[in-house]
Amino acid sequence: MDKPVDHPVETPPDGPVEKATDRVEFETMLLSRHSHLHAPRARVGGGGLDRSAYVLLTRIRMHGPMSIGQLTDAFGLDTSTLNRQTAAMLRAGVVERIPDPDGGIARKFRITEEGERRLAADRSYNIGGLQRIMEHWSPEDVTRFADFLERFNRDIERLEGRPWPRS
Repeated sequence: MDKPVDHPVETPPDGPVEKATDRVEFETMLLSRHSHLHAPRARVGGGGLDRSAYVLLTRIRMHGPMSIGQLTDAFGLDTSTLNRQTAAMLRAGVVERIPDPDGGIARKFRITEEGERRLAADRSYNIGGLQRIMEHWSPEDVTRFADFLERFNRDIERLEGRPWPRS
């Protein structure tokens, strides 16, 4: 018996929504390709965080100290992947392991001063790159684009059951 497919591949009809969805797929593929234009690893002289550290540090910064179990729940990644990523972050000095401030058994990862500094530098670099890319956009267009990206991400988070904290 065949295993069920989580996301069946179907040939979409040729309606306007389907054609627009085809464009979204193509443009998101290109967007991932162009991340080098503002990604910290592209900085002259290096020193930027890798993508996984950037995302994990951002989440820890927003949520506060987190255990491997909490990170697993938040990202839907397996424990071995997170152990590798957090071990690299510990070696880089951007996180430290601490006892659970709430008295739990599991130790938690907390962002260090170095982690805060590097995250702020990378975020500043990313924002500068995005500002260069959108320098000819009106403020209203930038706001609309941000609103659509947030809506897109929130719908992904809803489907995955993993909402991302927002300020």
